[in-house]
Amino acid sequence: MGQRLPAGVVRGDDGVARCAWSGADPLYRAYHDREWGLPVADDDRLFEKLCLEGFQAGLSWITILRKRENFRRAFRGFAIEKVARMGGRDVERLLRDPGIVRHRGKIEAALANARAAARLRGEYGSLAAYVWRFEPGAAKRPRRVTRAALARLAESEASRALSRDLRARGWRFVGPTTVYAFMQAMGLVNDHLEGCAAREAASRARARFRIAGG
Repeated sequence: MGQRLPAGVVRGDDGVARCAWSGADPLYRAYHDREWGLPVADDDRLFEKLCLEGFQAGLSWITILRKRENFRRAFRGFAIEKVARMGGRDVERLLRDPGIVRHRGKIEAALANARAAARLRGEYGSLAAYVWRFEPGAAKRPRRVTRAALARLAESEASRALSRDLRARGWRFVGPTTVYAFMQAMGLVNDHLEGCAAREAASRARARFRIAGG
């Protein structure tokens, strides 16, 4: 018999131990293994994730993940400056696009958020430099990242602070729970569970991580 895995960690048919939420869907597994929790400094990727987390509200992440390439085509690769120039005609075009989530408020928020992101780049030099100011220190994190610990972390002090600041700057659909999911995905926190094979890889990536000019 193999070693018993911690609660919330499962071993896939490929023998790899993963956070149970990754399931058996190959797309979801790849996202868990190659993206989720790895630190990101690219402004457009950070902006994309904030937008997609907003679109996810009321839906599952796998629904958004399956539509991600459609979203990228529709929103010009989530290039901040390009999305910031989009307007009313684009909103109407996107409302007719069956490949994305057709929600007027969320579409209009993505365009407004792009303009807010462009202002942040002007102020801080990059969206990454701004976002990573909110990375919580070790003292603010659980000593061990277990399923029980994460059950108490739908949001955090850091996600509430970032959410508050974003909203004060004109961002929409960036509540503290949405922002915490963003922080998990972009590596501001490492919430791969103890026993998950990806946890150590994410920790090593964070140790090497640098923001240009930071």
